Amino acid sequence: MKPKSPRSVAWGVALAALAVSSLTAGAASAQDQPPAPVTVASVTKGSVTSTVTATGTVVSRNDARLAAEVAGRLDWVAEPGTRVQKGAPLARVNTRGLELTLRENDAQIARLNANAELLDTQLARLNALPTGIASKSQIDEAAARLSMARHELEQARATRDSTRHLVERAVIRAPFPGHVAERIRQMGEFVGAGVEVLRLTDTGNVEIVARSPVADAGHLAAGQMVTVRNGSQQAESKIRAIVPVGDERSRMMEVRISMSGAGWPIGSAVRVDLPAARQSAGLLVPRDAVIVRADGAHVYRVGKGDVAERIVVRVGNGDSKRVEVTGPLAAGDRVVVRGGERLKPGQSVKIAATGSPTTAAAAPPRG
Repeated sequence: MKPKSPRSVAWGVALAALAVSSLTAGAASAQDQPPAPVTVASVTKGSVTSTVTATGTVVSRNDARLAAEVAGRLDWVAEPGTRVQKGAPLARVNTRGLELTLRENDAQIARLNANAELLDTQLARLNALPTGIASKSQIDEAAARLSMARHELEQARATRDSTRHLVERAVIRAPFPGHVAERIRQMGEFVGAGVEVLRLTDTGNVEIVARSPVADAGHLAAGQMVTVRNGSQQAESKIRAIVPVGDERSRMMEVRISMSGAGWPIGSAVRVDLPAARQSAGLLVPRDAVIVRADGAHVYRVGKGDVAERIVVRVGNGDSKRVEVTGPLAAGDRVVVRGGERLKPGQSVKIAATGSPTTAAAAPPRG
C-alpha cells in the first residue's frame, strides 16, 4: 500500500476542520438568533375519521313534468317563475267539446229515467190486476224490462260522471308548492293525453345528490354528519339516504344529503366531505403543525428550555383539522402550529399562544 503524501494528509485535516467549523457555526447561529414567536398545541392520542371529497349537485326533492290528462287545445299556461301553492291551477285545456258531451249524457239520463218510470208503472198495473188476467210470463217479462232499463240508467250516470271527471282534469293543478321552472307547451297548442305541458320544481325542499366510490360504502350510513362546501359557503348536514346500487361503469353510488333550501340554489355544484375509513388510535397533531419539504415531513417540538427540536414524522390519514403522525413523539408533547416555517433546530422560541389539540388561536402570521 502506497503511503499518503504529506500534502494529501494536510488537505484532509483542513477539510475536516472546515466541516466541524461549519457545524459549530450553524449551531451557534441558531442559538444566537432571538427567540421566535410561535403558537403551540399538544400532541394527543386518539382516532380520527378520514374523509373523501365527493362532488354533488343541489336538487329538488319534488321536481315533476306535468302532463295533460285530456286532449285538447291549451287555453292558458302559467308563466315560468310563477310561485304556486299546492292545488293551484297551472294550465287549462279547452273543454268546449267535453261540455257538449256532458249535455248529451244528461239528456240520455233523462230519457232512460223516463223509460224506467214507465216500465215501473206498467209492472205495477200488471201486479194489481185480478188473479188470472195477467199471466206469470207477462209479469216476469215486464219486471225484466224494468231491470234492464234501470241498469242502462246507471250506466248512463257513470258515463256522465266520467265526462265530469275529464272536465275537472282539463285543469292541470300543482301537486306540491313550488315554482314553474319551464313552460314546455305554449297557449294555443293542441296536446294529447299524456303530453308534457310544464315543469314544476319545489325550491323550498332540496337535497344534495353526491357520488361516492362503491369501495367506501361500508363507511357510510344514514344519519352521519358531513360537510358541504360551495365556494366560500359551508354547512354541516346529515346523510338522508344511501342508494345501495353502484354504477357498473363509474363504480360510484348515490348518496342523498338533507339540506335547507335557503342559500342553496337548485343545480349548484358542491363538494361534500364524506366519512372514509376510521383509523385506529394513534398520535394526532394539528394539520398546520406538519411541515412538508422535498425530503419528507417534520414537526417542531418545543423541548426543555423552550428550544425547537426538529422531529421527522410520517403522516397518516386525517380530517380537516387533525392528522395522524408516526414518529418519536409522545402524547402531551408541545408542537409548533404557527411560526415553524423559518425555525431552525436548536433555536429558542417564545410561546405567543397555546392552541387546543385541534386548532390554535391568536396565531401570528405564518412565515
